[in-house]
Amino acid sequence: MKVAIVGATGLVGRKIAEILQERSFPVTELIPVASKNSAGQIIKWKEREFPVVTLEKALEMNPEIAFFSAGAKVSSEWAPKFAHIGCRVIDNSSYWRTTPSVKLIVPEVNGHTLKESDMIIANPNCSTIQMVVALNLLHKELRLKKIIVSTYQSVTGSGQKGVAQLNQEREAEIQGNFNSELQQKAYNWPIDLNVIPQIDTFLENGYTKEEMKMVNETHKIFSDNSIAVTATTVRVPVKGGHSESINVQFHKNFTIEEIISILHRTPGTTIINNKQDPPYPMPLYAFERDHVFIGRVREDLFCSNSVNMWVVADNLRKGAATNAIQIAEQFLKNL
Repeated sequence: MKVAIVGATGLVGRKIAEILQERSFPVTELIPVASKNSAGQIIKWKEREFPVVTLEKALEMNPEIAFFSAGAKVSSEWAPKFAHIGCRVIDNSSYWRTTPSVKLIVPEVNGHTLKESDMIIANPNCSTIQMVVALNLLHKELRLKKIIVSTYQSVTGSGQKGVAQLNQEREAEIQGNFNSELQQKAYNWPIDLNVIPQIDTFLENGYTKEEMKMVNETHKIFSDNSIAVTATTVRVPVKGGHSESINVQFHKNFTIEEIISILHRTPGTTIINNKQDPPYPMPLYAFERDHVFIGRVREDLFCSNSVNMWVVADNLRKGAATNAIQIAEQFLKNL
């Protein structure tokens, strides 16, 4: 099986290559793809060397599966070209997520809906993925009424530029050179020793694109537009792992013991209780792990049928690369 990784030199692309090997995905030939500037670079994988090729060259090589992680512009132009030659495209950009004919897939939640005819499949936003995994079984058994979510998103969500800015600011702080001009800049404001309550651009309604992604993607994944979703997305000076504070209201009554029981049965999750060490999940705890970790579960004291929880996941793995590979695995299972 020929497998292409479009955006192979980026953070998510490199993670996809790593996890393909970890999960023993049946790759016979890896096709790393990047811009013309990166063509010819060597990607080492399974003790073999593969040269980075252009999109044009990758198309000629006829891959069976292509993981796209090179931005919306590339996906909009090239995903249909790959699909046209019979290559199944799993796209990590935002471009196809709201297209009605393209499925938005989190395997634990709606992987069963995939069909052989689905040639372009959208990978959801990282923050949406971990939230819907955590709420999946709760929604099936108690039915979601309202979600209020605040995110604490790491700089790796901004790619290599985000990591570079944080590293450079910390280095400048150590050296006492606070006025140094950053070589790369992902954010308009300092990120070290700071939090930025803006991810992506603002829309006319006062929300950011990232916040509205969580609203629209949750509706599409759960196939339920009646769920009231409101989000505040925040960038924090953490190098890996997104955290979310979630308040959820349900249509049905529950006991907190029932909530805990349902969460323990939810696929893809691990529950952390206050008797464990550490007593709650943190980004460092979730680093390089594929599960969605849930802790601080407690009943809302002032709102009926409501519960609070703290949800953490590695955004480069379950929030991006692992979820994409699980989609491909689901196809192999269904065929």
